[in-house]
Amino acid sequence: MAQAINNWQMDQKADLSEPKAKPKYISTFRALSGYMKEHRLTFAGFIFCTFIAIAAELLQPYLVKIAIDDNLMAGKNDYRSLLLLCGIYFGLSLASFAFAYLQNNLLQNAGQSIVASIRKRLFRHITSQSMSYFDRVPSGSLITHVSSDTEAINQFFNQVVLSLFRDGLTLVFILVLMFNLDAELTLYCLILLPIIAGIAIAFRAYMRTTYQMARTRLSRLVAFVAENLSGMNLIQVFHQQEEQKKQFRERNDSYFRANIREIRTNVLFNRSFEVLNNLAIAFITWLGGKAVLGQTLEFGVLYAFITYIRLFFQPINTITQQWNTLQSATVAINRVWNIFAIEPDIRDRAETKRVNKDDIEGRLDFNRIAFAYPGGSDVIKGLDLHVRQGEMVGIVGTTGAGKSSLISLLCRFYDVREGSILIDGHDIRDLAQRDLHRIVGLVQQEPYLYSGTVLDNVRMFDESVTREEAIRACEFIGADSIFLRMKDGYDTMLSERGSGLSAGERQLISFARIIVFAPKILILDEATANLDSHTEQLVQDALHRVSQGRTTLVIAHRLSTVMGADRILVMSQGQIVEEGTHEQLLQLGGYYEQLYRHSQGMHEAVEAG
Repeated sequence: MAQAINNWQMDQKADLSEPKAKPKYISTFRALSGYMKEHRLTFAGFIFCTFIAIAAELLQPYLVKIAIDDNLMAGKNDYRSLLLLCGIYFGLSLASFAFAYLQNNLLQNAGQSIVASIRKRLFRHITSQSMSYFDRVPSGSLITHVSSDTEAINQFFNQVVLSLFRDGLTLVFILVLMFNLDAELTLYCLILLPIIAGIAIAFRAYMRTTYQMARTRLSRLVAFVAENLSGMNLIQVFHQQEEQKKQFRERNDSYFRANIREIRTNVLFNRSFEVLNNLAIAFITWLGGKAVLGQTLEFGVLYAFITYIRLFFQPINTITQQWNTLQSATVAINRVWNIFAIEPDIRDRAETKRVNKDDIEGRLDFNRIAFAYPGGSDVIKGLDLHVRQGEMVGIVGTTGAGKSSLISLLCRFYDVREGSILIDGHDIRDLAQRDLHRIVGLVQQEPYLYSGTVLDNVRMFDESVTREEAIRACEFIGADSIFLRMKDGYDTMLSERGSGLSAGERQLISFARIIVFAPKILILDEATANLDSHTEQLVQDALHRVSQGRTTLVIAHRLSTVMGADRILVMSQGQIVEEGTHEQLLQLGGYYEQLYRHSQGMHEAVEAG
């Protein structure tokens, strides 16, 4: 166990990067272009509203210029004209407000729909991966992708797209109006554009590296927390809290430093533009003021020009402030799209056999199979096993003998390296995985329960299973009295993992699932390992009912679970070393006899205690 703790801690310190799936860089707009085309009418409406909102806002200083030069400075004092200009000004303000409101709503409607689609696609893609993928990738890293990375894409629509369209069009409108007011002053202002471009190019590569670093360290921090919460009982039992706190501080400090670096970069980048803005206003005020005093420029034109210069730098500053959001979204997009590029190790063939579950009898053939986990030696070596329809076969052996690997191959969590596994003569690689998992049912040592009612967990949220069918399944295995004693009976809400239920009650729910979905082949993987003797008897009775008429494979540490099996297999180092009934194996005086004597000694020690 101590070695297991050391290995676990070493895993915590390992690099949490994704499987090497040839990472590719892809721009955010290119990645999202397909999704955006689906909402092209909404985006067209957004652009139209943006155009009207900006035009209404930028015409307001021009009206003030008219009022100053054509009325006040001309000495007309035409109150009717001033009132008309005030009315138009007020109307433009209302139009700017209304169309800005519409543009935001249209963009959010399209953006949220796209992000929801990506999130659903991502979840569907992750759940379609083979078990080997989850062996390599920490669950915390996947949680980051589904939550944090999709939220970064959401911010791309909330901030970046809105800013690029609104502020980009604002810049174009301002330049047009400035040229209309005074072309010479406008050309002086355009001298600043190469300076702005130079600053942006200089910062771009550095900022991308900074944001990538911050995202990666956040992912590692979330992964570490998720894995610690999952293994909290182990941490507390072995008093590893201080060590884990130390490791958490290291990851947290690393993320803190990356964040500070990101903030400093962002502040320096944005403040550079503020300095340019102030210098430009001072320069135009000095240059324009001289022209007004020399009577070569109207005062109203200078007022409008200074207003537009101030407005000119506002959208540039806003766009630059979104640079970190764009970089964050780009990093997130690339991480998500690289996940989309990962193909499951186990895939259905182009042409799969369609089989009717009701036609399956349940005959199993393991034909000289060999299997090794990636990078390891063979854990199953040339195993040959044939199971008759309706037969109950017990599988025993020491840890590492290959029992669970054999079951994983039958469920096709992994594929054999050599040989084949047949169900009624059909190679399981020729069957659709959905069909295979309807034929083969699995009950594990720790059955997983979801947040929901008892009934939801029995029928696995499958609405095609009626309430009556789920209740009859519970009654069949003898669990109805247990569930009816609960506060709300079958409608009692369970928390994640079924906290509040005993191990036996959780196991009974998993047996009820078997009755509901009626697989032809049943696998019990250490299903009674963590039960006390009384609860084990209850589960054994349920097991007897569930296994009737089904081919059943039972992996067990407790030999009492398999003593009544039609046949018992003893595995060692990936091979079957003994085979027979309980009595036959005891007479052999080999591995099984040693396991049996050991289990009897343990039982007597418990009773003596």
